[in-house]
Amino acid sequence: MQRTPFHAAHVAAGARMVPFAGFDMPVVYTGITGEHNQVRNSVGLFDVSHMGEIRVRGPRAAETLSWLLSNAVRRLEVGRAQYNALCNATGGVVDDVYAYRVAEDDFLVCVNASNRAKDFAWFKENDRFDSSIVDEGDAWAQVAIQGPRAVDVVASLMSTDIRSIERPQFVHGTFAGRNGCFIARTGYTGEDGFEIFLPVAGCESVWEQILEAGKPFGILPIGLGARDTLRLEAGNCLYGHELSDDTNPLAAGLGWIVKLGKPGGFLGADAIAARKDPRRLVGLEIEGGRIAREQMAVHADGQAIGLVTSGTLGPFVGKAIALAYVDLAHAELGSRVEVDIRGRATPAVVVPSTFYRRR
Repeated sequence: MQRTPFHAAHVAAGARMVPFAGFDMPVVYTGITGEHNQVRNSVGLFDVSHMGEIRVRGPRAAETLSWLLSNAVRRLEVGRAQYNALCNATGGVVDDVYAYRVAEDDFLVCVNASNRAKDFAWFKENDRFDSSIVDEGDAWAQVAIQGPRAVDVVASLMSTDIRSIERPQFVHGTFAGRNGCFIARTGYTGEDGFEIFLPVAGCESVWEQILEAGKPFGILPIGLGARDTLRLEAGNCLYGHELSDDTNPLAAGLGWIVKLGKPGGFLGADAIAARKDPRRLVGLEIEGGRIAREQMAVHADGQAIGLVTSGTLGPFVGKAIALAYVDLAHAELGSRVEVDIRGRATPAVVVPSTFYRRR
């Protein structure tokens, strides 16, 4: 079991630690509901050092990533980040990733923790242009500072003007006295905030520095449990739930990052265009407050029409919500369905999958 550089701080704070993607990670400190609403109302600090990083460099690095990733990577400006799908030859999703353009010929790609080795092998196997592709996952720690007061916390730890950068821009500079950091205005919670990549050597004290600097703004540490409920309220897909090697990204509602007509195409584009998937990912609002969980069946007119991929009682929206793949005939907003929750047919309605939008 691996440990992040901030492991000792989590244990000292009384966090409940659980195995996650090969790491011993904090799932909760004081309670998921309280931590969730802390991020919605103020600011929270997450340890996301378990995420993977792959560096792609070389004169044809942009072409390499344009072939491997679904979005228009070659149009990405230096200092900006872009959400992407990494697809296979059958049009499924190998992973969902963020690409950061550090320089014209230099990209940092952040991948899901559980997919780090798989993604790296996929990059190497399918590189058409002989770029330098290096697994840098052991070289970086990563924290996320999220919430309405996140910019105040991050600004207090930097000498440069961070307030002026927009989502999803990033800067390369000094954070909390550590040189060589990437400070990105990105996040997975539906809130304003930043994700900060820190060179791992000697960064252990940064966690406490952030908490100390954030005291005037009410910052608290937040576990992976609230990270999951936050992303679900925001309608963000999670690999292994909404996305898999068999999932068509168009069926998952990711058409906005799938550029089928971009010059040179991309790996899996033809298969995606040819697929006729019978189901679509939708949001469900569950009536009566009962919580739907992954793999629970969705029914309509006495027939099974889909499966739940994620579900929770949204702590901020105050409703039982879920994401589910359902047949096209029942994917329209307002469609009435039922979810089989532990043997009980529970009414639900199809709603937009973004249950929460930042004020």
